[in-house]
Amino acid sequence: MKVLLISANTETINMVPLPLGLNCVAVAIRTAGHDVHLLDLMGSGDNNMLIRDTIQKFKPRVIGISVRNVDNQQMAETRFLLEPIRDMVASCRSFSDATIVLGGAGFSIFPEAALSYLQADMGVCGEGEVAFTMLLDALEREDPLSGIPGICLPDVIVRRGSVVRAGLEDLPLPDPSLWNVPAGTGTEIWIPFQTRRGCPMKCSYCSTPALEGTVIRKHPVEVVVKGIARHVAAGFNHFYFVDNTFNFPPQYAKDLCTALATAGLNIRWRCILYPGFMDEELVRKMAEAGCVEVSLGFESGSPAILKKLNKKFDLDQVRVTSELLSEHGIRRMGFLLLGGPGETKATVRESLAFADSLKLDMLKVTMGIRIYPGTALEKVAREEGVLAEEDDLLLPRFYMAKGLDGWLGPMIRDWMVDRSYCVT
Repeated sequence: MKVLLISANTETINMVPLPLGLNCVAVAIRTAGHDVHLLDLMGSGDNNMLIRDTIQKFKPRVIGISVRNVDNQQMAETRFLLEPIRDMVASCRSFSDATIVLGGAGFSIFPEAALSYLQADMGVCGEGEVAFTMLLDALEREDPLSGIPGICLPDVIVRRGSVVRAGLEDLPLPDPSLWNVPAGTGTEIWIPFQTRRGCPMKCSYCSTPALEGTVIRKHPVEVVVKGIARHVAAGFNHFYFVDNTFNFPPQYAKDLCTALATAGLNIRWRCILYPGFMDEELVRKMAEAGCVEVSLGFESGSPAILKKLNKKFDLDQVRVTSELLSEHGIRRMGFLLLGGPGETKATVRESLAFADSLKLDMLKVTMGIRIYPGTALEKVAREEGVLAEEDDLLLPRFYMAKGLDGWLGPMIRDWMVDRSYCVT
């Protein structure tokens, strides 16, 4: 079966994001015997013309559209990102009678609402490598679709427990030949790579448990190193490990770093660290393996707010981790998430003072927290009457603690005036 996969995202945040999930899906369905073409719209210019030309040339029977982001997650200057994707679905319909299937993280958080808004035929909620392959096989055999795990059909509610979450040892890694590197990015493109899925931390605002589950599943270390080596052979040497917690479990992280260093691939890489579960051995191994920057999501400098956010680390752990990274020459990008439940002017000032004390290389400050379905934050927001009962949260909704709205923004802007390393 001919399958056209379209990465709809055209947003860049800090770096040009490549469609990792869609690449892996393409490899999976290609392995299953389907004829696949991956179209990445990042930096493509006239998307409508490109889609038209691709459809007319390839003549797909199924078109899969990956929805990465629903909005830009900024309370002050919110941008809803699904309107151009709805236009894209309409364009696909005008050029082809192919079945249109939605997927991706953005879709999977809001499957019923997104399917209704975007007006596609159906969607796959959750990991697509297995479920989308099953869907294609069912379409080819003209079998019923309703029993496919994670399938979202019009007027059919997704059963969350049915979403496929396969062991990563059975799932493919990305194929370097499928990347479309936008013009002008050159050698500084950072290739996304995921060695683990799932996060057991259950932070109060986070959608990851709904997307990936709370059990950590891992690619074997030797398979990861071979996947990185294939990319190096293809001319890529900058990588971004998008695992939600690169340092957990700690022994897996150490083994991976040891294997990367031993392989002598001469790569540079970034990752996301959870401020707990760190020690000097792991930081040293990271540096030896080529780590040059980490995202350190400590989110608050107030112990009371950390507890509200369900963080499982304390400020001393954040400080020790930051100091170890600095000592080993690894750049630190910190994150503050201000305005959540229990936040006050005093806890905001506490967080800013703590962030100052870390002497970070970069600090991103977010004001207001995007509310996602199924999170503890949603429960709090509904109990407090922040959300209307019928609100499905597809249109962006943010939590801002009472007493901060109107004060927080101007105060942060003033605070940032002489701190050039800070961004919002």
